[in-house]
Amino acid sequence: MTSPLSGGADTGGSGGTGSPFLKIDTSRPHPARMYDYFLGGKDHYEVDRDAAEQFIKAAPEVRDGVRANRHFMHRAVRHVVAEGGVRQILDIGTGLPTEPNVHQIAHAVAPGTRVAYVDNDPIVSTHSMALMADSDTGSDTAVVLADLRDPRAVLDHPDVRRLIDFDEPVALLLVAVVHFLAEADDPDAVVATLRDALPTGSYLVLSHATGDFHEDRREGAASVYDKASASMNLRSHARVLDFFGDFTLLDPGLVTVPHWRAPEPPHADAPPIGIYGGVARKDG
Repeated sequence: MTSPLSGGADTGGSGGTGSPFLKIDTSRPHPARMYDYFLGGKDHYEVDRDAAEQFIKAAPEVRDGVRANRHFMHRAVRHVVAEGGVRQILDIGTGLPTEPNVHQIAHAVAPGTRVAYVDNDPIVSTHSMALMADSDTGSDTAVVLADLRDPRAVLDHPDVRRLIDFDEPVALLLVAVVHFLAEADDPDAVVATLRDALPTGSYLVLSHATGDFHEDRREGAASVYDKASASMNLRSHARVLDFFGDFTLLDPGLVTVPHWRAPEPPHADAPPIGIYGGVARKDG
């Protein structure tokens, strides 16, 4: 679903490794393709551009927000690999490839770090596999077509199991994806299932959209996704904090993404970014 903001199921199932023959739904906006548009990418359709422009009108700061979220992910990955010593990453909701990608960031710190990308959109899977084919990642990476709403299927997928040893520390990335789980999807149980599969010394990197910093609460912007393949569910700081369970948050805690260990703080007059981000460790 990732990444960037890539949640929502076109296929609605755990699937296998991505195939270019799987149906790609272009009749409705898809969060992954809208996110690509926000980032200035080229992998989107007219229906995605139209929806993205509606969102921009309702929340003009969105482009700054997705870039800040992306930079948060970069810093978090570098930290868990360089400082946390993690050598395997499970990135669920990876979204369309945008360089530098997670494996590129991790390999720059520790070559050989294993990365399993998971998304439920066939177009994401197809683009990601093409990127892997053109790179020298070899056996260190995999692209899996699976759905966050079925966390057990993600964890048990053979390509995930081939790369990820759940007896050793894992960095789990849920970057801008959990807000595409409605309460009816039981997001607490979904995230808890994934957390519980991680051994001691693992990390959870999570970011999530919120309406906490805007008087209009941004429901109008979020409603743009009601016609997309997944709705956006804004949640409060306390509610997002719940997803970390008993993991120990690293300093500075759960903060807006521009404030998570950025080399320079945002300008005082910068518009507030309605995305929380945090990194937490599973202690023994």
